[in-house]
Amino acid sequence: MWNYIIRRLFWVPFLLLVVSFVTFLLFRMGPGDPVLVILGNKYDPQSQSAVNLREELGIDKPLMVQFVNYARDFFQGDFGESYRYRGQPVRDLIAAKMWVSAQLSLAALLISTIIGIPLGFFIAHKQGKWQDPTIVTICLVVMSIPVMVFVPVLLWLLCLKNLWIPFWGGIPCSGWGGLFDQRIIVPALSMGLPGVAVFVRLMRASTLDVMKQDYIVTAHSKGLSPFVIDIRHVFRNSVIPIITILSFSLAGLIGGAIITETIMGIPGIGRLAVQSVFDRDYPVIMAITLVTAGFFAIANLFADIMYALVDPRIRYG
Repeated sequence: MWNYIIRRLFWVPFLLLVVSFVTFLLFRMGPGDPVLVILGNKYDPQSQSAVNLREELGIDKPLMVQFVNYARDFFQGDFGESYRYRGQPVRDLIAAKMWVSAQLSLAALLISTIIGIPLGFFIAHKQGKWQDPTIVTICLVVMSIPVMVFVPVLLWLLCLKNLWIPFWGGIPCSGWGGLFDQRIIVPALSMGLPGVAVFVRLMRASTLDVMKQDYIVTAHSKGLSPFVIDIRHVFRNSVIPIITILSFSLAGLIGGAIITETIMGIPGIGRLAVQSVFDRDYPVIMAITLVTAGFFAIANLFADIMYALVDPRIRYG
């Protein structure tokens, strides 16, 4: 197992190098001049200030030299300086906003899993009864509602109409106060409730597949109680496909939620990413892309490790 983990970890820098090279080429060969972004209305390609700024940024050098310099600095933890926010290191700029988005996404993921996994396991045991199609239909309807509609509805119900805990008063309608602040309730629900359907359908299908296996029939024939069979055999094997979804959901924690963060006024990485695209703030976009790619690579490794822990039959050489 440890040899496998070490080999996979050695692939992460190579993966980031490939992603950084492709992303770097796309941004450098695309339209837009970083000097124009920085100088704005004062931009004059022939002025001494523009020439000096190009030398300072290193964009007067050949393309491959620029990439080598950027990759060297990136792997040393230097993500460069924002074009829009002059003097602001990209690392400090995105770290705070990624932490905000991570808290919000974690709360949403907890809602999706805490409701979705047990509910999917439950309705799998109710196949052919009214509970099965009813719950699946409700989950799919909630999932199909666009975020730009779902968020205002929740704001109307929980903030304006106070359909929460009446004697607590209304929930704040916007802003950000952290993971344990009331202002996280609406955005977390708007992101977490639609995700319930994903876990319900996947857990239901996986549970039904496991319940048809021969070892489950054998366990029943041995006289084991349904509760023991469900806990020891059915549930444990049913969650194996869920691990992949959970792993990549954890990796996506730092990705942010553009629409939700914009509507609710949350200073997360989603809003920053969109703003950086329009502002052509290439260092910020590059850093967000590479950090996200690194998280997904680690998440893939985490999923493989969890497979082996949940299912002893899985072994890695």
